Amino acid sequence: MFQYYCLNPISKVGLANFTDGYAKTEALEEAQGVLVRSASMHEMELPKNLLAIARAGAGVNNIPLDQCAERGIVVFNTPGANANGVKELVLAGMLLAARDVTGGIAWVKDNASDENIAKTAEKEKKNFAGTELAGKKLGIIGLGAIGVKVANAARHLGMEVYGYDPYLSVDAAWNLSRDVKHVLNVEDIYRECDYITIHVPLMDSTRGMINKEAIAQMKEGVILLNFARDLLADEQAVLEGIAAGKIRKYVSDFPNPATAGREGCIVIPHLGASTEESEDNCAVMAVKEMMDYLENGNIKNSVNYPACDMGVCAQAGRVAIFHKNVANMITKFTACFGDNGINITDMTNKSRGNVAYTMLDVESPATAQIVEKLSAIDGVFRVRVVK
Repeated sequence: MFQYYCLNPISKVGLANFTDGYAKTEALEEAQGVLVRSASMHEMELPKNLLAIARAGAGVNNIPLDQCAERGIVVFNTPGANANGVKELVLAGMLLAARDVTGGIAWVKDNASDENIAKTAEKEKKNFAGTELAGKKLGIIGLGAIGVKVANAARHLGMEVYGYDPYLSVDAAWNLSRDVKHVLNVEDIYRECDYITIHVPLMDSTRGMINKEAIAQMKEGVILLNFARDLLADEQAVLEGIAAGKIRKYVSDFPNPATAGREGCIVIPHLGASTEESEDNCAVMAVKEMMDYLENGNIKNSVNYPACDMGVCAQAGRVAIFHKNVANMITKFTACFGDNGINITDMTNKSRGNVAYTMLDVESPATAQIVEKLSAIDGVFRVRVVK
């Protein structure tokens, strides 16, 4: 029996996927798995028996990834599960920036007592006139699950779409419209596009990427959209760009004191993935990832360990080893089993940066003595008997 703990309210649609072999606990220290959305885990004391953390969403900056890796705790996220919800809001953001819809609605509300509002509106509507999306150039920085959906939808709206992603995956490439122009330098997007939307993760290399230098290369009257992370943009530089007339609108899904209520900023209260469908999809994916790992040791969509899939174990035992990505580890692991007369029938070893993950299927169950020997090997973080 596995026990799981929910740090945030998790969709019942997702939790319904747990089978009879799982039980929800109200005590974190009893859990082998944790489901989380936005709650910060950086200051938490993680229990010794915790095996997995599944984030029902894409961003994982609320989870101590390095600490978890060093303790052999696999952290999952759910890339693409909320992509459609975010895509739709990006499209809404483009429309709100192109047409002064919010200004027009505010005018109607302010003049609701005018008995001749219909006639007055005909005179005033020119103040809220805008431009159409069709024929405009859209630049997408990051062609992951969300970026691809935005690109394809924008093509259907008649936009000319440019995409930049030096790490474009095979799956993304297959799903991307052939009409999208894949550029090799992000500067081409800065120079060419009327609209620019960012869909990259927040890392040291992307933090503040929309800065003074980037903005200086952009077209006059460019519209910027940020539905990824607010820290991807130097928002002070963005405000200066708005004041100078360089940036027509900045659309952000991240309210903060820098941009809230500022002229030229359309700030949305982090609604990108806030749809019933997105929350359900994220929860379902998170639960399924956790179950496959807890039951079989398989890893899919982890952010701190490599992907690894050996299916369902048909042998007497399966052992998973979390360790440093250094030479000669496999030799030491196999020697432990060989010295104890246990035959290894199948094995896989995957690495990710400084960490690695090894799974071995064996003809006889691993004994406590073997687990102790494996755990004592220098560089091993954790040994887990899956079966």
